[in-house]
Amino acid sequence: MTAARLLNKSYHQYFEFRALVRMNSICIANAKKVRACICRVRKGWNAMQAFKKVDMESWPRREHYRYYTEALKVEFNMTAPVDVQNLLRFCHAHGCKFYAAAIYCVTKALGRIENFRMFKNADGELCVWDKIVPNFTFFHPDDCTFSDCWTDFSEDFPTFYNAITADMQTYKDVKGIKTKPNQPANFYCVSCTPWTAFTGCGSRVADGQPAYFPIVVMGRYEKCGGKVNMPVNITIAHAVADGYHAGLFFRYLQEELDSLR
Repeated sequence: MTAARLLNKSYHQYFEFRALVRMNSICIANAKKVRACICRVRKGWNAMQAFKKVDMESWPRREHYRYYTEALKVEFNMTAPVDVQNLLRFCHAHGCKFYAAAIYCVTKALGRIENFRMFKNADGELCVWDKIVPNFTFFHPDDCTFSDCWTDFSEDFPTFYNAITADMQTYKDVKGIKTKPNQPANFYCVSCTPWTAFTGCGSRVADGQPAYFPIVVMGRYEKCGGKVNMPVNITIAHAVADGYHAGLFFRYLQEELDSLR
């Protein structure tokens, strides 16, 4: 083989080697990016569902919890009006959807009370979520059915509002009970019946276990004197909460409704 042919072959081998190295480098870099992305998603998902165990030895309600999980497995519900005058003003001033803004206030109020963030883990131990996320319903006017959807919660109103309205828009035409996949375990249920200014509301599962997650229903608001009252109902297992905690929820909810500016 002449020197020229040897040199030409060496050049080809060199550039093939360079191309192979470049391709492998890109693959490795992309793999690293994918792994980093997966780690970020997992980290965010784990942060959303972070929790702690309840110390049953020091928890003041431990006897009540045992009684209502062993002897008398009941739930209770409470209905009270809240004044949504400020919420209506806020929504009109900023062009916000009333339902989405109300869900923000409900979620924030529930998050302030540890008893409404409780659940049992796979080992049957009582735990408390760091936060809960709303699983909300929306109505399909064309066939008079409803579906539910969930949105991650942020205490920053614009962040949450943009997220929940985006979900409402994305899944509004999806029929059936569940619309958005991968509902996290740290949810609570919230819905609205704008056709009725009810004075009481409740639901029970025959032969079922009382739900540890709150179930909140809002009704039609109406003018009442100098207020605009909206009925709100909350249902919860008696094992994790009492009337005091329900009363605290309504107080905090009114505070959150009045604090939007």
